[in-house]
Amino acid sequence: MFRRTHIAFGLTFVLVGAIAHGATSPEEARQLGGEKLTLIGAEAAGNKEGSIPPYGGKAPRAPAAYDLKDPGQRPDPYNDKPLYTITAKNAEKYADKLDAMREVFVRYPEFRMDIYPTRRDIEYPKYVLENTAKNATSCKGAQNELRLEGCYGGVPFPIPKTGNQVMWNHLLQYGAHAYGGKTSSWVTTPDGQAVLQTKVEQHQQFDYFDPKNSNPNPSDMLYWKIANNDVAPARKVGNKLVILDSLDMVDKGRRVYQYIPGQRRVKLAPNLAYDTPSPNSGGTSTMDDAKGFLGALDRYDFKLIGKKEKYIMYNTFGLVNHKTCTDQKVVEFKNFPNPECVRWELHRVWVVEATLKSGFRHVYPRRVFYWDEDAPGAGSTESYDAANKLYRVANTVAVPFYEGQLGVYTDSTMQLDLQSGTWFVQGLAGFPEGGMSPVKPLDDRAFSPEAMAGEGIR
Repeated sequence: MFRRTHIAFGLTFVLVGAIAHGATSPEEARQLGGEKLTLIGAEAAGNKEGSIPPYGGKAPRAPAAYDLKDPGQRPDPYNDKPLYTITAKNAEKYADKLDAMREVFVRYPEFRMDIYPTRRDIEYPKYVLENTAKNATSCKGAQNELRLEGCYGGVPFPIPKTGNQVMWNHLLQYGAHAYGGKTSSWVTTPDGQAVLQTKVEQHQQFDYFDPKNSNPNPSDMLYWKIANNDVAPARKVGNKLVILDSLDMVDKGRRVYQYIPGQRRVKLAPNLAYDTPSPNSGGTSTMDDAKGFLGALDRYDFKLIGKKEKYIMYNTFGLVNHKTCTDQKVVEFKNFPNPECVRWELHRVWVVEATLKSGFRHVYPRRVFYWDEDAPGAGSTESYDAANKLYRVANTVAVPFYEGQLGVYTDSTMQLDLQSGTWFVQGLAGFPEGGMSPVKPLDDRAFSPEAMAGEGIR
């Protein structure tokens, strides 16, 4: 392993991970599950300072307060206290682990980050781990790594060699084969007015992780399916959305169906991708901002920079438990989420820089992604405008499932628009019927335009 200096947003930080190129060799693959690497490819050991512990590999046990009748609400199993707090007064001391988040302290001196003990307790089902081991030498990227071939239902690239491979790992974060529930999305304006954008009933399904499939997934399969049904506010009740994403981003790509009660029909919505403003963000977030990044990789060149240590939102149980933090409490601060509801931890992350390809357009010509080594769906993003000025920063929320099929929920995203002062949160669960939990998978008909039309409000 080498150490290397990299410059981002005017800050110098030290990368701690090696960058190797070429296919994963059988010798490298045999390191998985050994002394150096976990079964999904993360570094097994902690750091030398002890601020990042060795990988635990066991999901936290559900606390006594966990109610099986209300599985979406997840009480904090740790009861930890903050180790220290970062404020505008001491942020420079931690600048190498803040990156562009340092600018948040500059813009908003009242912002703070409570740093908790790092917990590496993400656990994956046995079949996911076994498939990950197969993928080390079987899974390949074709057509400029925009299509996956020979990939089993596990982490596609446990020993990633390119930026695209790290991004595929992020897109294929295991949460469960299927999970569902209710969440809400809010926009808080620069003057502090919190506006509910939507409360949605949702079903997400990753057939890529179907435990009944012992073969490699076909390269044209729909790896991710989501069906949304808006239940609030009144102006959006009955709106429906289905998104289908494929392992083949070149020839098959994304398919989107939308039902709007006023139009009383289902229509294709091919523009709901890339930098199209998300309809649930009040124009403050793009479609591919969801989950930190969601969608096709074809518009950017993704460069793998390496690994580093960084503060990211993690084990943020306060955001999925209305008894701790209601939605209204989370969004009551202007410019940023209520610090009392957020847990920050120090983790090792993969660093990927995305640069817009010639001939393509996007409101973010450059982006930097930081994805957690244990749960690559978790992490943070920096997005820059055409003048290469910092535009938006976002953090995904990582909450382990501590029951059923294990895995981790990483869908909730908090995005700060540093140019306008507006901020947006997607996927909150701080209301009595809110939250996400593993559910029974649905057949393909549930994601069809016919099903949407049949269930539509008329």
